[in-house]
Amino acid sequence: MRKASTRLALLGLAVAMLALPAIAGAAPVVTLKVKAVPIPKNPSSNGGPTWPGTGNIFGAGTDVEAEITISGTEYGGFPSPLTGVTFYTPPGSKLSTKGFTTCPAATLESHEVQNCPKKSFAGPKGSANGVVSFGGTRVHETLTVQPFFEEGGDLGFYAEGREPAVIELLSSGKFSSPAGGFGPVLTTEVPLVLTVPGAPYGSVEQIKVKVGAAFMQGKKLVSYGTLPKKCAKGGFPVKAELKFLSGETVPVSVKAPCPKK
Repeated sequence: MRKASTRLALLGLAVAMLALPAIAGAAPVVTLKVKAVPIPKNPSSNGGPTWPGTGNIFGAGTDVEAEITISGTEYGGFPSPLTGVTFYTPPGSKLSTKGFTTCPAATLESHEVQNCPKKSFAGPKGSANGVVSFGGTRVHETLTVQPFFEEGGDLGFYAEGREPAVIELLSSGKFSSPAGGFGPVLTTEVPLVLTVPGAPYGSVEQIKVKVGAAFMQGKKLVSYGTLPKKCAKGGFPVKAELKFLSGETVPVSVKAPCPKK
């Protein structure tokens, strides 16, 4: 087993594509679930106390919990490898990294995330599930996904798996201005996963992450993300666009639940 890396993935690109060509016209099927939840006082924890007055409340600070599922058979019986995700937040959403600590780029790029400041955690550990290959054998693997605040207002997602393959990947997400009737847009590149040279790339089947944090400044709670102050009938509009190695871009739109009045 070898550590998956972008450089190793590039070496095997031609071999893997020849071994498992995508079926013409086929595209993975994508589903998306999104909801606003209270912000934990310890941003790196999935449990414990949360900040009062946060969550699915108009104009309040919030964590955003997103779950993406991917299915398909176009890549040797599994979905085409994921290469990027663009996430469109609801109109009226606000983001601010002012006052938050960032994890240095060198620390993230070297995968020494244990040295990241605790206040640079942008949420608790999430998960990713998928399929990796050892020669002709395809096996399932679960990874943890930890979000961090990066320099320049960006978000980093560090994914780590230990069995059956040793996988350490960093995906960097960059924000852009609101577009298309939505709020701030996050675009994240997803590195290809190659376990051994010449094997097919890993296929992602599920991602579940939670992003958000807050801290007290005097008597005021400062939140990274804030919900809009109004909600359209049916819910907050949210959209994601997933890019795959096959060249397909699959859009999916949902409505996150409006706060209860």
